[in-house]
Amino acid sequence: MALGLILCALVNVLLGFSNSFYAYVGFVIALGVFQGMGVGPSFITLANWYPKKERGIYTAVWNISHNIGGGIVAPIVSLSGFALAALLGVSMANFNETYWHMNHFYTPAAYAVIISLYALYAVKGNPKNEGLVDITEINEMRGIKTEEIKAIETPNLSSFEIFYHYVLKNKNAWYVAWMDTFVYMVRFGLISWLPIYLLETKGFNKEQMGIAFWLFEWAAIPSTLLAGYISDKIFKGYRMPPAIGAMVIIFFMIIGYFTSNNLYMVIFFAAMAGCLVYIPQFLASVQTMEVVPAFAVGSCVGLRGFMSYVVGASLGTKAIGWAVDYYGSWNAGLIMLLSACILCILCSTLCHFSAKKKHQ
Repeated sequence: MALGLILCALVNVLLGFSNSFYAYVGFVIALGVFQGMGVGPSFITLANWYPKKERGIYTAVWNISHNIGGGIVAPIVSLSGFALAALLGVSMANFNETYWHMNHFYTPAAYAVIISLYALYAVKGNPKNEGLVDITEINEMRGIKTEEIKAIETPNLSSFEIFYHYVLKNKNAWYVAWMDTFVYMVRFGLISWLPIYLLETKGFNKEQMGIAFWLFEWAAIPSTLLAGYISDKIFKGYRMPPAIGAMVIIFFMIIGYFTSNNLYMVIFFAAMAGCLVYIPQFLASVQTMEVVPAFAVGSCVGLRGFMSYVVGASLGTKAIGWAVDYYGSWNAGLIMLLSACILCILCSTLCHFSAKKKHQ
């Protein structure tokens, strides 16, 4: 995790020196790869430290970090620009023209290095190594069956054998992977095409579109925290009921913003869709930790990540764009988004009943 963040910082610095298009593309690809290095370790750490009935809220706090991180980039860049301009003794106009790469690339990289060093110091693998009560003992006290606890013991298997036996052959892992695939199809479909649709079809100006898009992103933070709390306290560790409820509402919100011509209603529908689409995405992350033993969480995250980003994101961006161009109507995109909602609800339902049967 810490290594990935340090490598991200290094790539960010190199981006500031890049003048070649191909070098820029290569650095962006590398940035994506290095950013992904933190996902698996994060899930494994959460699975090792927090019992099942408390993972929802703690994973929710972890999950909103990317929303917060994305939201604080602009203030960090702006404030560091003023500070660096004063330090260099130049005007802001001169700084923005000559030294702009310093606050856009180097400052975020410096923050990343500091946080990575803190993570290296503070994040521990599991409680047992720190002389604390092991999570399996806590789970046993919380009522998890003995046979399930025994299955958590790490077997003497290779990484591929763990992936094959505990992930590829696990129908619950596939339910979660396909569920998240359709969530990402909806999410990326909205993120990619919402601005263009609002500008071209609804006649929004860029400021109005910006407000709708801003609400789409920031509304995710309170909804994610609430979903984590509800799944822990009300649904007793079952993650799919809130996810299903969110996708049902998203279904009607998508219809609303495609059919409404009222500015405020469209902004409301967009904000609600953004508020809710991160709920099933986040709960799929939590469910991933609970459909496989702790030692197989990283492999299961890999499958879900591949399905989500490669299949789901591609369907939400390229496939919807192709359908709109081919049929010459945004209705084609609407049908694809609504179909993804229905398929996500189906996969979530299968996952819920399978999890319920497992813990009976």
